[in-house]
Amino acid sequence: MFSRYKKMSRSEPNSASVTNTAALNGKLAVSIPVHVSQGAAKKPLIRKQTATVQDHSVDSDKDRRRRERLGEIKLELHRELLENLNLGALDKASETELRTEIANITSEVLQEKAIVLNRQERSILFKELFDEVTGLGPLETLLQDDSVNDILVNGPKQIFVERYGKLEKTDVTFKDERHLLRIIDKIVSAVGRRVDESNPYVDARLRDGSRFNAMVSPIAVDGSLVSIRKFRNDKLGIGDLVDFGAFSEQMAAYLQAAVSTRLNVIVSGGTGSGKTTTLNALSSFIDNSERILTIEDTAELQLQQSHVGRMESRPPNVEGKGEVSPRDCLKNALRMRPDRIIVGETRGEEVIDMLQAMNTGHDGSMTTIHANSPRDGVSRIENMVAMAGIEMPIKALRSQISAAVNLIVQVNRLQDGSRRMTSITEVTGMEGDVISTQEVFRFQRTGLTPDNKILGHYTATGVRSHYAERFRMWGYNLPAEIYEPTAR
Repeated sequence: MFSRYKKMSRSEPNSASVTNTAALNGKLAVSIPVHVSQGAAKKPLIRKQTATVQDHSVDSDKDRRRRERLGEIKLELHRELLENLNLGALDKASETELRTEIANITSEVLQEKAIVLNRQERSILFKELFDEVTGLGPLETLLQDDSVNDILVNGPKQIFVERYGKLEKTDVTFKDERHLLRIIDKIVSAVGRRVDESNPYVDARLRDGSRFNAMVSPIAVDGSLVSIRKFRNDKLGIGDLVDFGAFSEQMAAYLQAAVSTRLNVIVSGGTGSGKTTTLNALSSFIDNSERILTIEDTAELQLQQSHVGRMESRPPNVEGKGEVSPRDCLKNALRMRPDRIIVGETRGEEVIDMLQAMNTGHDGSMTTIHANSPRDGVSRIENMVAMAGIEMPIKALRSQISAAVNLIVQVNRLQDGSRRMTSITEVTGMEGDVISTQEVFRFQRTGLTPDNKILGHYTATGVRSHYAERFRMWGYNLPAEIYEPTAR
């Protein structure tokens, strides 16, 4: 299936990955002194904080030279593998066959060059070569780690990941900038896109559905920047989010009534706050008989209904032609007899068509926006309409928004890394020139634990839902106590 190994000629390496073996050996705690007046002991106003100073071990020259030598070996082997393997047959080959072929070629080269490696070094070398040929090199290990949510690359020597809401630096590195650029090009070329000096940033989707963004020189000053939002294979439902503490059972019951009775919902929040996860969970309340069309820049939504049409926008090609914007998709969706339209993220002129859809019979539509609070979310919509160049009296615009949007669900990533639904706010209409809203549920913070975990509870505000009668007419009789505040 694969071409046979050909004799190599020694040449300078051009790219490959090298694992970084620097490790933390210890932590040095540094306390900030707090001065207290003499006499009776007083509780300090400033909490003592602990800063950690990383103490990096210095590897011996022997270990460093051995690592460099292994890196050079891998560079040569990788180049030869690309030249000698039948790349056209890779898709048809099983993983076992490919691993065996790579191991055979590698072993033959090592024997020919009289390079002695122990079993562990050979195992690591085989794995890294396999990842270089078939995957994304150093990033492959992080992509396979289920605990990692985001991968953030700041140049070839700094790779961070987010685990459980917290950022941490990894010991994974690229060999150099050329190696990083080769991996970036491998990703974007697979989806028919490009990135270079004339087009220094790109969005793409990995084969597993993960969202990929990259920016290269000259815009990225200290090395190419890459961010990968990993795609979750396990779909988190409403019950899962309640169990994780993202919101309460009372809020879940209310949201079920809101989605099922076709209220138009906007999920608002910052980057990484869980907007898409929340939107996925809310969509589980949509009846299976409805026709749903989704529009996204990068397809991430995982709807469980059987009648779903998915659309993905497209940037212009090398000649600057062929662009399909979210607005183009949304305009076309209106001609495709949808019951509901779900836009993964509204951030531009497509907001105009989204408001029109919500106002013209496509009740139950949903989208997400970037905003820090429900009130900011309304202002954000106004700003997007203004940026689209639509000249409309502010009162008329706000009247359109108040008629189109029924519910704003606010999600936030808090300082301890937890993601919570911090507010559910209804849009109730207009009062003069102002859009009137009322908060029905909120997350009430009560304090902070010694290890900086946020304490709090979910509570109703005591305000009865503006849509209570609508819920009742559709058969959702929510008990009155669901709106009663919870005291703790």
